[in-house]
Amino acid sequence: MPTLSYDDHCTEITRQTEQLARLLLSGADLAARVPTCPAWSLEELVRHTGGAMRWAELLVRTRARADVDDSEVPGIDGPDGWGDPAALEAWLTNSAAAVVGALRKAGPDAAVWTWTDARTADFWARRMVHEVLVHRADAALAVGAPFEVAAEVACDAIDEWLDLVGSVQRRRPRDLGGWDLADGRSLHLHATDTAAELDAEWLIEAAEGGFAWRRGHEKATAALRGPLTSVLLAFYRRLPPEAPGLEVLGESAVLDSWLATAAF
Repeated sequence: MPTLSYDDHCTEITRQTEQLARLLLSGADLAARVPTCPAWSLEELVRHTGGAMRWAELLVRTRARADVDDSEVPGIDGPDGWGDPAALEAWLTNSAAAVVGALRKAGPDAAVWTWTDARTADFWARRMVHEVLVHRADAALAVGAPFEVAAEVACDAIDEWLDLVGSVQRRRPRDLGGWDLADGRSLHLHATDTAAELDAEWLIEAAEGGFAWRRGHEKATAALRGPLTSVLLAFYRRLPPEAPGLEVLGESAVLDSWLATAAF
């Protein structure tokens, strides 16, 4: 069950986009390379993020039953001119407004194509929050800006990442030996700076056909501990596990294997 509701997700898409848009208007160098996405400049990162929202908007608005090609998505490539932060910010903001409008009109239970087992609009509301959130982190890291995120949003991002990877693993089984989760190995994530009622801890362990996860404080073969935002960014491979404030306990190879292979 997501930490955030459908309405929360719709609201958070707007909030995350506004924070990314403010960075664009702060004098950031649009040509700066993004170290966590080295193929992209900051502007290319933003165009990808806004394009993803426009793609999701078309899927939701048309109640698509199958994937749609990028060529079918109006405005997916961004503004015509490059290097104009105001034009890029306006396009990005409009992209968020469009997908939020489509999501609110559709409602969470509207049938829509996705690449996972979940085939309703609520998948896209949640996915777009964390698409923007993580790329906002990429942008902040690229220009040396601070990055902060509300604890409940960070928890939902970790939950969603585990749901996504698990869904893909069920649909495309792979040998668990490469994950170092076989033979009873497990991985624990532990946020050290959150209130107890948030339950910002996760256990990941091998299960038939892939892996299983649950919230809670439990012993594991390896553990990643630290402030929640840092745990989130490390789990998304945006920070190294040895970054300041983070601590890896137990068999570090278990965490290394997960980070090297977990994807969707």
